[in-house]
Amino acid sequence: MMAAVAAARAGSSVCLIEKNEKLGKKLFITGKGRCNVTNAGDMDTLFANVCTNPKFLYSAFYGFDNTAVMKFLEHAGCKLKTERGDRVFPVSDHSSDVIGALQRELKKCGVEVLLNTKAADILKASQEMTFMGVRLSDGRVIHGDRGIICTGGMSYPATGSTGDGYRFARAAGHKVSELKPALVPLLVEEAWCRQLMGLSLRNVALRLLCGGRKVYEGFGEMLFTHFGVSGPLVLTASSFYREGGGTLLLDLKPALDEQQLDKRLLRDFEENKNKRFKNALGKLFPAKLIPVMVALSGIDPEKTIHEVTAKERRAFAGLIKRLPLTVTGTGGFDEAIITRGGVAVAEVNPSTMESKKVKGLYFAGEVLDLDALTGGFNLQIAWSTGYLAGENAAV
Repeated sequence: MMAAVAAARAGSSVCLIEKNEKLGKKLFITGKGRCNVTNAGDMDTLFANVCTNPKFLYSAFYGFDNTAVMKFLEHAGCKLKTERGDRVFPVSDHSSDVIGALQRELKKCGVEVLLNTKAADILKASQEMTFMGVRLSDGRVIHGDRGIICTGGMSYPATGSTGDGYRFARAAGHKVSELKPALVPLLVEEAWCRQLMGLSLRNVALRLLCGGRKVYEGFGEMLFTHFGVSGPLVLTASSFYREGGGTLLLDLKPALDEQQLDKRLLRDFEENKNKRFKNALGKLFPAKLIPVMVALSGIDPEKTIHEVTAKERRAFAGLIKRLPLTVTGTGGFDEAIITRGGVAVAEVNPSTMESKKVKGLYFAGEVLDLDALTGGFNLQIAWSTGYLAGENAAV
């Protein structure tokens, strides 16, 4: 939609081909339906949060930055607000308002929108390798001088992201790097995780170790699921996970170091010295977590608090600070927010988003080998590359 608006504003006659029954189907579910449209941080923050090929985005980010995105949406009638972590959302908390703003701009610019229309392949002149148009799945052909592939990735295929763009790119002679789910829940080995399904923990710290080396450390909110762990903290960690297994170390009390935590335990234990261990942890953990922590501690649950030894207490403090989870893999594309991998950026001009293989063919958004952390950065990639592609395709 952004590419179409940019091209139309630059004076081109634009046709937007959409295989779904409506526009913005994936946009509608982003940010749990609130749509985190961008991040209001400075340019260094934008680049620092791009995981793959950040240098490729120099022209795109500077050409149409987060401030430009916010101005665009506000001018189109979608009022915005900035929340914790500089995350920008519609004031209404409804992603439909973002889609509505884009649709109004499409209409204002005279873009022809074809819904329920599936592109089958890209047409090109084989001798000159020049874009000539698109063949639709019903056999019809739409001729054009320039074409922009903005098909997204593989994540949430129910929204239409089924990898069509990668097929088009390969047919045009482009390399596509290995595709993997990213910003995705992690699968863990421990069966006790399933006992905690639905439990959300806030203000916890997490370290991810792969091959014995720390690859990520963060602070925030996480969620236990029937297969492992999810939530903002885990989704971010997943961007640093590499296949082959790993270990998550969860710090349930990051505000306290181990000595401070031991003193806290001493106070709590003194207050509950005649209670059984299993009944004395109400101030430390949510109720659902208590039986799991008791079982993992190795301390007899029937033992009264005053019978718990100093060695047992200190070991318990260590467990609270370093609760281990064995990572066995990630969730699939159905659960992934984005796709890691895509069209090789070395074969795309970063100043224009035009293919170096086929003249007049452009790429934008998630179909490219670009991915970022949560916080509005992936949508910023989409807006910036879409706008840059649209402007240059219209030249």
